[in-house]
Amino acid sequence: MPSPFPGMNPYLENPDLWSEVHSRLIVAVANAIAPQLSLNYRVAIEKRTYLSVSTELVGIPDVTVMSRGFDTTATLPTTNQYRTSVITRVEPTLVKIPMPETIKEGYLEIREGFGGKVITVIEILSPPNKRSGPGRDEYEKKRNEVLQHQTNLVEIDLLRGGKQMPLLGVKARDDYRVLVCRGEELPQGRLYAFSVRQPIPIFPVPLKVGETQPEVNLQELLGGIYEQARFDLSIDYLREPVPPLKLKDREWANVILKEQGRR
Repeated sequence: MPSPFPGMNPYLENPDLWSEVHSRLIVAVANAIAPQLSLNYRVAIEKRTYLSVSTELVGIPDVTVMSRGFDTTATLPTTNQYRTSVITRVEPTLVKIPMPETIKEGYLEIREGFGGKVITVIEILSPPNKRSGPGRDEYEKKRNEVLQHQTNLVEIDLLRGGKQMPLLGVKARDDYRVLVCRGEELPQGRLYAFSVRQPIPIFPVPLKVGETQPEVNLQELLGGIYEQARFDLSIDYLREPVPPLKLKDREWANVILKEQGRR
């Protein structure tokens, strides 16, 4: 069953699904680009690995102690009553502890066949890249290295949540972004910004100056992934997506889902 939305499906942003979406999309983009490249290039799938501790549990107390059957308004018992009363036992409460987790994030590199020089880096952002911590630190370090070497960069952000990557002179917060940077045009880049209501735009993948640029139809690729993975079996469209949509977009999505019999 196809995705009910004309553009990015906001339900795919759910943390329970995004890791699989990300992995499948990396491979799909690589497979879509490869046939468009000359025989001098290859698309390599690389991985960035780092240790992270989830911050989602911040705010849970270190220890919670509860006592059963103790009335704070009752009159204090006498010494004899202490001797004959049953002592209330303190019961432990189960709590969750943030645990270190090894994170592996895939990204793509277009390399020259001889020598393996990296011509273009293609990144698809994940939630850790958009919140404070090792995930963002590692990504920004990699991003800065790419830009400093004037390597071409394509940065795909299909997540509404978190802090967007810095861009000078751009104040509006868009739902989604695709940033295309040619090394020789830096510090300028081309930003494709779009909302949850719009189809994902087709964008070019820069190579060397004068060479034909492959194009990526991300909308088509995501649609194929949605059907191949049968994500409709994992999504409850009766509930709101995570993160939730803005009020006007929520109303729009409700109409879309009702028209297609998902609600």
